[in-house]
Amino acid sequence: MALKGVVLAGGMGSRLFPLTKVTNKHLLPIYDEPMVYYPIRALVEAGIRDIMVVTGGESAGDFLKLLGNGKAFGLDHLEYGYQEGAGGIAEALGLTRYFVGSDPMVVVLGDNILEKPIDGAVRRFRNQGGGARILLKRVPDPGRFGVADLREGRVVGIEEKPKNPRSDLAVIGVYMYDNSVYEIVDGLDRSARGELEITDVNNAYLRRGELHAEEIEGWWTDAGTFESLWHAAQLVHAQKTRKAGGKEG
Repeated sequence: MALKGVVLAGGMGSRLFPLTKVTNKHLLPIYDEPMVYYPIRALVEAGIRDIMVVTGGESAGDFLKLLGNGKAFGLDHLEYGYQEGAGGIAEALGLTRYFVGSDPMVVVLGDNILEKPIDGAVRRFRNQGGGARILLKRVPDPGRFGVADLREGRVVGIEEKPKNPRSDLAVIGVYMYDNSVYEIVDGLDRSARGELEITDVNNAYLRRGELHAEEIEGWWTDAGTFESLWHAAQLVHAQKTRKAGGKEG
């Protein structure tokens, strides 16, 4: 089966106000390119050529102006979806079911920036024959994220934005799911903040005994706060400068 790619670029971007008063968060620059370029490129580097971008808000049409039909990224097909309001990551994922069909998928949150390609993890997901695979990274501020609790190298639980994290392993915004994810999303209850939480999806796979996890190499950051947006720009600048042979471009 073909592997589909999904970039979730909706949400209100309230932590980046007033920048997000005039545009979608995922259209803001990370150094010299729009934020949404990075997750698309991560999927392309993993061999995925069929991608859906889910966005929302008043700037949704700007994604079409920016990305067009995806040919600039070497895509075979680029599709768009629209999420009304801020119903959570899992709700946005549910909007992709007709695009994905019966195929497995790799989902990347639109504000996730990674140093290293994810092609190895995607290959291992293909080979595991179903279920889910999540990626982890040790962070100094795990309470901002979903946090994985490990026992003997295996995930035994994931807690969303815990006040007292059980580890420093954040679940980063790269998720790989088989098609049963839509059945799981349909059975979710909304959280206290009124959203369908991706952590609940991952825990559902965990209860089934179908969740695989691995810790990534290299740096990773989201770009959802002013601090992390600035940090992401610095990391990308340093990486591109090294690749250019230490010369400013």
